[in-house]
Amino acid sequence: MTLTRVRIDLAYDGTDFSGWAAQPGRRTVEGELSAALTTLLRSSEPVRLTVAGRTDAGVHARGQVAHADVDAGAYAGLPGRSSRSPEVAARTRLAGILPPDVVVRSVAVAPEGFDARFSALRRRYAYRINDRPGTLDPLRRRDTVVVKDELDVAAMNTAAKRLRGLHDFAAFCRRREGATTVRTLLDYSWSRGDDGILVGRVVADAFCHSMVRALVGSVVPVGQGRAPVDLPREVLGARQRDPRVAVMPAHGLSLEEVAYPEDADLAARAEEARATRTLEG
Repeated sequence: MTLTRVRIDLAYDGTDFSGWAAQPGRRTVEGELSAALTTLLRSSEPVRLTVAGRTDAGVHARGQVAHADVDAGAYAGLPGRSSRSPEVAARTRLAGILPPDVVVRSVAVAPEGFDARFSALRRRYAYRINDRPGTLDPLRRRDTVVVKDELDVAAMNTAAKRLRGLHDFAAFCRRREGATTVRTLLDYSWSRGDDGILVGRVVADAFCHSMVRALVGSVVPVGQGRAPVDLPREVLGARQRDPRVAVMPAHGLSLEEVAYPEDADLAARAEEARATRTLEG
């Protein structure tokens, strides 16, 4: 069987999912998408997926990317007798199979060397906080976290800025044996929108488990005036979890974008990303 690697861009409301990764007896995004692709392609085996960012339970995505290696003949045959391309046929037909809280934006044959996870240059997340509870739009309750005290955005930005760069983020990650916690935090900033909602922008080459929500949890006490602006940097330097830093609720977090290099550089980027990262680079 000849295989074709396809890139799948998708979005989902994570509220009713136990995260991305397939788990026995639990509803997951990977499980739903794999089942839909398996049905669509009439595959005798479940279609396996590789994803750019394994989101936790309750976390949303607007810009998730995955890839799958599928039967080339089955993929080419998706349009049937119609004049549609396989890409258009795949997206249209998946829309009729998937539940409404998962939307496939596009399906396309991946360029040579593409790997949804390892070819990525950076991931961008957003975290939404309402600190004026009486103004909360009830239509956004699934993606916005409410805090009781009004937050000082300038103080939060000062604290967040001190976390940028190449560091060991062990203090903000749930450790996995044999996995590095060294990451490059490219941007971490906060702004208040016209609707009064605070939005945190968090960009890194990659993230470890619960890292973004812990980074948010490190600056919220600063914004509330309950902790000095030096707290997040102090916790970072200690390289261990600190009881003063709470992991914030999942539903305020959304994966907004995954960025990739030019096609010619995809394979080289994947090889680079597979290497164990250290503080030396």
